[in-house]
Parts: sequence; structure tokens; C-alpha cells
Amino acid sequence: MPQKSPLPVRNGVNATRLRVPLTGPWSTVHEYVLETFGHIDPAGITARFSSGEVVDSAGAPVTAQAPLGSAEFIWYYRSLPKEAALPVTEQILFEDDHLLAVDKPHFLPTTPAGRYVQESLLVRLRNRLSLPELVPIHRLDRGTAGVVLFAKNPETRGAYQLLFENRRVSKTYQCVSLLNDQPYAVTDRFPLTVRNRIEKTKGVVVSQLVSYEVADSGKRPHDRRFPAKGRRRTDPVPGPNSSSRIELIEHGQNRAGRSVALFRLTPHTGKTHQLRVHMAMLGLGILHDRFYPELWDDSPDDFDAPLQLLAHSLSFTDPLSAAPRCFTSQRKLVEAPVKPTPAA
Repeated sequence: MPQKSPLPVRNGVNATRLRVPLTGPWSTVHEYVLETFGHIDPAGITARFSSGEVVDSAGAPVTAQAPLGSAEFIWYYRSLPKEAALPVTEQILFEDDHLLAVDKPHFLPTTPAGRYVQESLLVRLRNRLSLPELVPIHRLDRGTAGVVLFAKNPETRGAYQLLFENRRVSKTYQCVSLLNDQPYAVTDRFPLTVRNRIEKTKGVVVSQLVSYEVADSGKRPHDRRFPAKGRRRTDPVPGPNSSSRIELIEHGQNRAGRSVALFRLTPHTGKTHQLRVHMAMLGLGILHDRFYPELWDDSPDDFDAPLQLLAHSLSFTDPLSAAPRCFTSQRKLVEAPVKPTPAA
């Protein structure tokens, strides 16, 4: 069980927890923290200790003189720079005593990360709805828009989290891709299912395709089961580990007159950037994707050119009421084919 923070959520943000070594060359907890993070804000760190803002697991202040070994974990609030507001807005699709379904816009991260803290969906909602214990049940990339579920009640949160862990949630996405000069030749391939092996290395922003033995190529990763109920597989499973069904919805010209296609994507597994990798592998990289098929140089957000990927719907059987649930995004991908205007 995760340790409960002795500090409450403040301004929608959880206190930071830090594990402190019980032994070492530092005489005090303060000295260890200064050596570890002093390059960022040494004066701010010392000020937090002096003002009693750093506490131990019981919520008691840890002074600057507290000897090393007196606290294995400390909690404190990070000092954050002022953030520029993102010009995007979330919409609430559904709310009851346990669940909150939200339509996330492009560019807004689901949870605090890097320079985005107050400008994250979780913190916005905690502050907007006065729900400090709100927690996301799953996440979407910052660039992806669409349906995200949050748990409101800590006592029932686990039942909904298990739905995702046990793959009992049906998800559909939509995306827009550019077509070549012969769109009919390209789109005749669909529907199809893509299976391959995707691996993500910590610290590397993009996922990689990995080869495997031909004898393992026919395996369906989403049909594999854990060795025993309630246990996770720890041994590596050969062959593909990702699977997505891709269907053509329509093709035509977008708002700029370019030849594009709108696809429905149904992921059977949940590897990092899976849908983006699969579309790029087919030569149909998602429009405005900065990662695939090629990694672009870092640059400011272009709010007129969002990634054309949308988490369109989420459906499952509610574990508490046994009622069917289906939440659908109200957003549209701006680069989708434009309906021709009827002749007068």
C-alpha cells in the first residue's frame, strides 16, 4: 500500500515525498537534501526546513538540525514557477459519486509533469470541483485529446482501476493521416490488424519496434493470460506484445484541400505510443505527430496544428452497479475530411 501523505493536497497538487538514506556521509537530513537538490534552489530548501514545511511520516516538522537517520521519508511542497495558462478547456461528460468522465483537449497533460503542474487536467479539476482526492484511473498523452476517467472516491477507486489492469475496458480512437497521390490504392487495405513488438527505454522519448522469431509471429498478445489469478507474469513473453485493429471511416480532402483519411483505431493492448507507432509503420503517420515516423526538433506548441489523435470512446460494465457504461468524446479532429458542400 502506498504511504499516505501527512500533508494535504495544496492548490490541487500533492506534496512531494523523498526517501532519505538512514546512513551516509551527511550529518543531517538537511545536508543530504542540499547536496542532492541544492543546485536547483539551495536558499529555498533551507527556508522550507526553517519554516517547518518539511515533515516526517507523522507530520512532525523536520528541522535543519535533524540528524541523518531520524526520518526515512520526508514530505514537502515544491516551489513552482508561475505557469502560462494553456488556451484549451476541458469538458465534463459525466459525474456521479464515484466517477468523473472528462473530455480532455489537446496539449493539456493528464497529470503534473515537467513544467506543467497547475496546467494539467488533474490539478485543474481538483481546484475547479474542490475534489482534492481525485485521481486519474488511466492517462492520455499530452498531445492526445478525448475521454479520461477519474476516480472520486478512494474507497471504490480500486474496482475501476482493476478494469483497466484486467483489460475489461473497450477503447476506440480516431486519427487523421495524410494519403499519397492514390488514396484508393492505400485505403483498400483496411480493415486490418497490426501486431508487433514495441519496447520503450527509460529516458528515450520514442518507442522502438523490436524484431522476433518468425515462429512467434502468429501469437496474439491480447489473448495471453497471467500464469495464475492475481499474479503478474515476470518472465519475458516472446513474439508480439502489441495489437491494434485499424479501420477506414472515410477519406477525402481536409480544410486545406489535402488528401486525408479518418481511421478508427481499436487497441487490444496498451503499449506506450502504440497507435502512433502502428500508423507510422503503415506509412500513414498521424497528422502533426512530432514523434513518429521521425522525431521533430523541440519547438513551442502550435495550437492550430494539434496531433490528430482522439480517444473517442470508452465502454465497460460498471463494477459497482453492473450497469453498462459508455462515454464518448464530443470533440472532432480538425483535419478530418470535409463534407462537400451541396451544389445550389
